Amino acid sequence: MSTQGGEPTPSVTEETITDIAANGIWRGAGLDINPSVLAVAQALLAALQGAAPAAELPEDLRELVGGVRRRATASVQRVPVTDDIGLSAFAIRQNSDEPRPVVIVPAGWNPYGWLPFMAGYLALAARGYHVLAYTPRGMGHPGKYYSSDGFIGVAGPDDWSDGSKMIDHAQARFAPDKVGFMGLSYGSGISQLVAAHDPQDRVAAVAALSTWGNLATSLYDNNTRHEEAVDLLIGFTGAEKGKEREKFDDANWRILQSFRDGQNMEDVVAWGTVRSPETYADLTNARDIPTFYSSTWHESLFPAGEAIAAFEKLTVPKHLNLWIGDHGAPEGAGITGVVSGNLFPGLLTPMREAYAWLDHHLLGGAEEVSGWPVVSSQVMFTYETAPAVIGRRITVPARREPLASWASATTGTETWYLSGTEEGGDGALTDKPAAGWTRHFTAGHETTATAMDEIMATGQKEWFGTPKPYDTAGFERDRLLLWSTGELHGGRRIRGGATLRLAVRTDGDADEVTLVAYLFDVAPDGSARIITHEPFTAAALPPGTDRTVRWTLQPAAYDLPDGHRLALVVNSRDQLYAFTGAQNSITVLTSPDGEEAVLELPLG
Repeated sequence: MSTQGGEPTPSVTEETITDIAANGIWRGAGLDINPSVLAVAQALLAALQGAAPAAELPEDLRELVGGVRRRATASVQRVPVTDDIGLSAFAIRQNSDEPRPVVIVPAGWNPYGWLPFMAGYLALAARGYHVLAYTPRGMGHPGKYYSSDGFIGVAGPDDWSDGSKMIDHAQARFAPDKVGFMGLSYGSGISQLVAAHDPQDRVAAVAALSTWGNLATSLYDNNTRHEEAVDLLIGFTGAEKGKEREKFDDANWRILQSFRDGQNMEDVVAWGTVRSPETYADLTNARDIPTFYSSTWHESLFPAGEAIAAFEKLTVPKHLNLWIGDHGAPEGAGITGVVSGNLFPGLLTPMREAYAWLDHHLLGGAEEVSGWPVVSSQVMFTYETAPAVIGRRITVPARREPLASWASATTGTETWYLSGTEEGGDGALTDKPAAGWTRHFTAGHETTATAMDEIMATGQKEWFGTPKPYDTAGFERDRLLLWSTGELHGGRRIRGGATLRLAVRTDGDADEVTLVAYLFDVAPDGSARIITHEPFTAAALPPGTDRTVRWTLQPAAYDLPDGHRLALVVNSRDQLYAFTGAQNSITVLTSPDGEEAVLELPLG
């Protein structure tokens, strides 16, 4: 038996499903899809089309495919959106003549288009929806059935127009009574933008998973380029290595190259702002489109802070889930093949709640949704775990806190002043201002104080119960500076974004200084976990000139345990961000009188 593309149908066993349940959607360093995810997707497609026997699937998936085949018909299609551009699409049409809603699913940014998320489409069809999934223009390996024509629009106006053309196609094919959109990652932003701009205002609900609200600040914030994420995404379009340029038209490629070179950043920001759902919050509000958001605390592509800021501007029926982990980790298992039999309690909750949101607003069901809080915030690492074959296994899920808004999570602020060098060589976080000190480090080097080891992979391990351990004693003191509190009796409930103020200068030749600040939870034995971080670049700073700078770290919901210490680390370089200073220059941090260096810690 063969797949849609003519390859042999992969074997899918309980071990395949367990791999997804235990390791998620991403595999290895950087941006790559778990081969088990692709195996399940290809096998499901073949079984649904009758090209392979469903009996060869594990029981849960076999029953899901059988149920959908009894009630619906599936097909792979190519939908024309212009005279010369067709989008690859996968459709499931309910056989009943009874009017049913359709859920349209623009695929996330990946070289396999709509294919990896077959389990999600089947789950929607089993709930009674027509389904129309599609690959946004330009995405996918050339010539493959899941790939679409044209150049990648990066969620620009062409993608909005394409989304409306897909609604036209769905209405002609399914005659649905309502239209909803659901998307993960890239597809989540496209979903919001189509809903805001569809000329006929036809979108009745949106579920935006691992989403962004502001693409401009996701790419460039605090004068710092989020370089690694963009490089990975450019290499994850389906283009042959070395031929990535062929995926983009001249205008978009010019913007991406400007970003990489750190040039014409005002044009990059304008370009990103056009592609930001936050820009069109007034349109979404005027249309009263119920909108579901999800994000993760240690997001490496679309930082949680920008998504929260966009969400807070919405006045529509809305819900925001904030999860432990990184991009796509919470939803990954449920949307790609794990449909029951939890590896740990709460594994499938992210997708079940997304489906419930659509059910409530499109089917009139899931009455529990009306009682949901506006925000559900999962407190980092409050799960209970037990040893597993690899790492640890969650036995009790992390606590979730209901909130009327994210702003309401912060009820107070604690002020910690940065001191000069103390005994042992580090600084202290104290309750009294300390002015006049000077500390320095060598700039331009990555350190073991880092946001993550690997994009996606480190945060995915957090979601599965194994946060990255840090050893603050091993941090390279010549390449960073550290300040710490004493043991904090009673611990601290950190809720919100901490703000850091200090003065900086450089003796290097460059007129820019990049700083990256990190907060760590340090246990009595010296082991540590990261709470949050954020970079800042001081631009147009003449060498030898002091400048006071202030920036806010990414928001967090973190319970610092009783007896632990809070540590602040500042270095100059992290793999996620562009470094614009001078290699091996000396960065000097100071605390001027009247503008003493201070960390403002949000508490809830």
